[in-house]
Amino acid sequence: MTIETILCAIDVNRAADEAKVLQRAYRLAELEGAQLDVISVIPDYGMSVVGGFFKEGHTDDALKHAKTLMKEIVAKALGAEANDKVRHIVGVGTAYHEILEVAEKDGADLIVLGAHRPDLKDYLLGPNAARVVRHSNASVYVVR
Repeated sequence: MTIETILCAIDVNRAADEAKVLQRAYRLAELEGAQLDVISVIPDYGMSVVGGFFKEGHTDDALKHAKTLMKEIVAKALGAEANDKVRHIVGVGTAYHEILEVAEKDGADLIVLGAHRPDLKDYLLGPNAARVVRHSNASVYVVR
């Protein structure tokens, strides 16, 4: 099976923890000669009661900020030149839903993500990682 596209999901609010996830995805992409796409997802507060507490344009500002943070994290973890090779994607909504949707649209052959802070009810995988593993059509590589 040829791997042409790898989708790496990171949380831009956890830069230190995500470095090894990015590094693993980058090495896999280099080994396979694959395109590496990096995704982070911000919550959608615009359509709920909570949305009324944010100024208009909050989501656009959050998207820009997340993309800036993503580029900084990629540069720090992989080197500044990696930003030219990587496609940066910021989704809005629920993390697992956006990851699965982008993977499907992107034609991702492999999804790489981290499993962080398991507790008793999610002992093996966190809730987002578990949902991606359960529902993805692509193979999923979980980095601990």
